[in-house]
Amino acid sequence: MLRRTHLALGVAVALQFLPFVQDKFIFFAAVLLATLLPDVDSKFSWAWRLPFTKPAPMEATHRGFFHSYTFCIPASIALSFIFPILALPFFLGYSFHIFADSFTPQGIRPFWPFKAVSKGPVTSGSKLDDVVFWLFAMLDVLLVFVVFMFY
Repeated sequence: MLRRTHLALGVAVALQFLPFVQDKFIFFAAVLLATLLPDVDSKFSWAWRLPFTKPAPMEATHRGFFHSYTFCIPASIALSFIFPILALPFFLGYSFHIFADSFTPQGIRPFWPFKAVSKGPVTSGSKLDDVVFWLFAMLDVLLVFVVFMFY
């Protein structure tokens, strides 16, 4: 999926939890950043341009280890000990990126290194990807009204 689709999904997820967290800005920003991080294994991604992520593509294939719950869950647990405030937003953003990519033809190996692949029909940049993006964008607008009007 395209970055904008992942971000629209990340915004929707963050807005769902926003009323229940104390530091809303950190939570929201961490979810959005974590939504983009699984693509650290692709030279063409925004995440690869971050200074601390450049070695990742040399060690990984796209949609491999970094697109798995094998990485997401232990990283979230480690964050809960080091920076507890970031653990939940990291897990939410990262795992929903992986979940969304499981609907693409390339799919993901959710429990890498096991060979099982989860995949679907949504090609990155396709009309179906556009539909998913616009549905989440509309949901985001609705959630902004709900969150800020009722909480």
